Amino acid sequence: MSEPILSHVFPNGLVLVAAPMRSLQSAAFTFLVPSGCASDPAELGGLAGFTCEMALRGAGERDSRRFVLDLDNLGVERHESVSTSHTAYSGATLAENLPETLAIFVDMLRRPHLPEEQLEAGRMVLLQELRAVEDEPAQKLMLELRRRHYPDPWGRPSQGDLQGLENISIDDIRRRFTEGYRPNGTVLAVAGEVDWPQLKDTVGELLGDWSQCDVSTITSTPTASHYKHLEYESNQTQIGIAYSSVPYRDPDYFRAWGAVGVLGSGSSARLFTEVREKRGLCYSVNASYHTLRDQAGVFCYAGTSAERAQETLDVTLAELDRLAAGVDENELSRLKARIKSALVMQQESSYGRSSSLARDWYHLGRGRTLDELERHVEELTCESINTYVAEHPPRDFTIVTLGPNELEVPGGIS
Repeated sequence: MSEPILSHVFPNGLVLVAAPMRSLQSAAFTFLVPSGCASDPAELGGLAGFTCEMALRGAGERDSRRFVLDLDNLGVERHESVSTSHTAYSGATLAENLPETLAIFVDMLRRPHLPEEQLEAGRMVLLQELRAVEDEPAQKLMLELRRRHYPDPWGRPSQGDLQGLENISIDDIRRRFTEGYRPNGTVLAVAGEVDWPQLKDTVGELLGDWSQCDVSTITSTPTASHYKHLEYESNQTQIGIAYSSVPYRDPDYFRAWGAVGVLGSGSSARLFTEVREKRGLCYSVNASYHTLRDQAGVFCYAGTSAERAQETLDVTLAELDRLAAGVDENELSRLKARIKSALVMQQESSYGRSSSLARDWYHLGRGRTLDELERHVEELTCESINTYVAEHPPRDFTIVTLGPNELEVPGGIS
């Protein structure tokens, strides 16, 4: 049985949510800070990522080197990333080291040095990451597909762009930090061997007096084109197809997610079977679900040779059309088996649990227990999924191709 999920909202708006996992000796945490790339000014693409990089270069009484060494001495495995709406800082360590670890990260959130003398070194890190995308055609394609599928700025890549990164100043970074690193809108999720009263007191002492900041409104602009070809000198062609779905908090989410799982998750999924195995059209093909708070999409990818690109696109689109006819019991059974395995593995990982708990709170305003998730999976039936796909068939596609030749797309997509 899942442990209960505990939560507390501090007067300054900070949310603390925890999932005790008594069988573990570790504890993991995820800070979701409301500083995502959708908030970057159009002329400063990459500002959220640059701010994240600079925030890690010393905080409180620690310089950049001491910050890293102290976390290493505590055995902290850490990760940071920037998404559309958030900058996420995560870590996992022995449960006994959690309070000291949180104190170090709180210094970063509240008292970073943001050293001007390290600005150019930080810029070089971001520029190298941006250039790395150019060497990964599949990643380049999918970033462009997301940018064209969602209204601007919700599809912007976290890596930013060359001109934006070159224009960012230390004053821009300090301003973004002041505006985005705030308690109202921040979620701290903790999972593992935790003592809830002690954890709540510790977080209250560290962050209870963190001052709120005003929240800026983001205005979105629809994208103009539903087909884009990117010229790329290669013997291969990358194909990306996207269509709209329901967001995570929608009551139909699990039915939509189930349909996508049957379509493109795993080596028994339809796209893999029909496009790759039966016809040998491509070396890689899949479909995945992606959600923002108020909108979502299904993103399909296929990598193939330039000679077989048109046929690959045509067959993939045909499989998307066929999804509206529904799924069968064998497909659903295989999907449930994969999902249950993932849930079992999540029960054994404090790191993964803290991340999913933070996501749940952002989208739902509460945490979902693993028992609740398993119940939703068990309640999926062919009838419920088929009703959903009949009412919400894949359509209004956004298509991006990358390779030597432009492809022909169905009428109505331009």
